[in-house]
Amino acid sequence: MRVIFMGTPDFSVGTLEALIAAGHEVCLAVTQPDKPKGRGGRMQYTPVKEKALFYNIPVYQPKRVRDPECVEELRKYKADVMVVVAFGQILPKEILEMTPYGCINVHASLLPKYRGAAPIQWAIIEGEKVTGVTTMQMDEGLDTGDMILKTEVPVTADETGESLHDKLAAAGAALCVETLKALEDGTAVREKQGDSPTAYAKMLTKELGNIDWAEPAVKIERLVRGLNSWPSAYTHWNGKVMKIWRAAAEASETADVQPGTVVSVEKESFAVQTGDGVLRVLEVQMPGKKRMDAGAFLRGNTMEPGELLTRG
Repeated sequence: MRVIFMGTPDFSVGTLEALIAAGHEVCLAVTQPDKPKGRGGRMQYTPVKEKALFYNIPVYQPKRVRDPECVEELRKYKADVMVVVAFGQILPKEILEMTPYGCINVHASLLPKYRGAAPIQWAIIEGEKVTGVTTMQMDEGLDTGDMILKTEVPVTADETGESLHDKLAAAGAALCVETLKALEDGTAVREKQGDSPTAYAKMLTKELGNIDWAEPAVKIERLVRGLNSWPSAYTHWNGKVMKIWRAAAEASETADVQPGTVVSVEKESFAVQTGDGVLRVLEVQMPGKKRMDAGAFLRGNTMEPGELLTRG
């Protein structure tokens, strides 16, 4: 097929490569505009732009995909289908209906669960045992189009947002190739979505990572894993932000202790009282420092039982 590919972050790259490997003609890559990054403010290419240029694929970066000039630019390429993977803008009806096969989206959840911007992380935060990827025929709603194919991916007990991202990106790439083949063969079956049984997977913010120690330890531990590697779960100790990268939830009978209190300090970890159970902290990061095991942190810092970790 002749494909216009629309995507922006790392999650999209695997699908772009899979389409090329499967023999599809990717005639254009559409991605978000470059953004300044770092102290120097140097403009940085999106991951999709970098990969497209590597394959000598033309790149188009509209500020607003709804603008008439953008619609006309896309029309010039006379594509058979558009594949959309985490592009970052809402597509208008003119684009959705522009090609013979329309716009096919790769979404990182088992729709209708976790519609929205951050389905990978919310699946972990909410304690899902299984998630997956869905390909769908896009409509004007937000992740509400007819489903075509699905594939399931187990969520392991130590799964992080980063590790699940990589698994789902690979699964989505393979599923997209399978979906385009089904479209070409005329065997694709579209299924209407029902109401979503889960909350909208809203965009991640740094504030989301601010740990509420009154929550149960199991819930905080899932937050730690879900927000690893961005934006991270964190608390405040001695007036400084302490990021928590790895932890374990444990049962505890010290329910009369104020949540956020350090209840024990061991050689390689420390435990914090929560609203239900304790959180054993195993890996942290202090401002200006690298991530380190809790043992290394404790050898360089004095922490005593009874100290309080707060929300700032």
